[in-house]
Amino acid sequence: MLVDDSMVARAVLSRMIEMSPDFEVVGVAGTAEDALVALRETNVPVDIVILDLEMPGMGGLKSLPEILEAASGAQVLVVSSLAEEGAEATVKALAMGAADTLPKPGTGRFNGKFSDILLERLRALVPAPTASRENVVPRKSTPAIPANREMPDSDIGVLAIGSSTGGIHALASFFETLEGPIGAPILVTQHLPAAFMTVFARQLSMASGLPACVAEDNMLLKPDHIFVAPGDRHLTVKGRKNGLYVRLLEGRHASGCLPSVDPMFETAAEALGDKALGVILTGMGRDGLEGSRTMVAKGGAVIAQDEASCAVWGMPRAVAEAGLACAALPPADIARLVVERARGK
Repeated sequence: MLVDDSMVARAVLSRMIEMSPDFEVVGVAGTAEDALVALRETNVPVDIVILDLEMPGMGGLKSLPEILEAASGAQVLVVSSLAEEGAEATVKALAMGAADTLPKPGTGRFNGKFSDILLERLRALVPAPTASRENVVPRKSTPAIPANREMPDSDIGVLAIGSSTGGIHALASFFETLEGPIGAPILVTQHLPAAFMTVFARQLSMASGLPACVAEDNMLLKPDHIFVAPGDRHLTVKGRKNGLYVRLLEGRHASGCLPSVDPMFETAAEALGDKALGVILTGMGRDGLEGSRTMVAKGGAVIAQDEASCAVWGMPRAVAEAGLACAALPPADIARLVVERARGK
């Protein structure tokens, strides 16, 4: 379903989407109110809602919780000029449950590469075409506690969290449930452009009640503080005689991501061994897999988000299927498990 007040945008986006045999536009709406009526009164299944944020009436942001509820499990992809110009609104949309965002090109630029990117994002949100809901096999949750890994009983020296598509919503759920203190610095690598990171850090602080900032090179890692990877560099850990420090690295990692979860996990494990704890949340691709291998090899542990709660079960799936996860749980339950370990239970 396309929800955009611009008739031109709806027409052009429709043409782009219908270029792919994987997708069909089953509904269009010019306002959030019209979208809600259509979602509540139609029997047509909707897998993805493409939502503009700037519209007359309620607008996309205010209506997002109702759209998610009315769409009965559909993913929301925000396609809006605000995704580029108004980072705060976009990060808020992601925290409220939007799965992904994409800046809308300016007038006259709805062609070429944008259509390829749009279809790529859509495919990531619905990995397999679904012609009919009747033929869809419900996703099964991965086992809560895989038997091949155990959680170390040592203190937590650092908590490192990696996420991508759908991660902001998952992180909000995690931090709202985390009842600290855990006595360790918390590192977060979320795949986002650099312009979003200050707002993102502020939202993590609001959700957790903990101080949060965008990490800077040589910054001391303080317990119960959240350090967010900049959008253009990797956040890694450097151990010194007087504590742990941030080391920011430039350049693409082997994972192809910038920032990447892998070097964060790897350096945390090398610095702290079994006191390093990794969490891998929703996201496409395999970023975090190699870092998880290092984490486990050094005696640390990795917790993965379960399939049922993921917007995209890519990164956690890679870790879980490699046998590296000591648990696969929804974000809130991961937070409870972290607190239990921190308290020695």
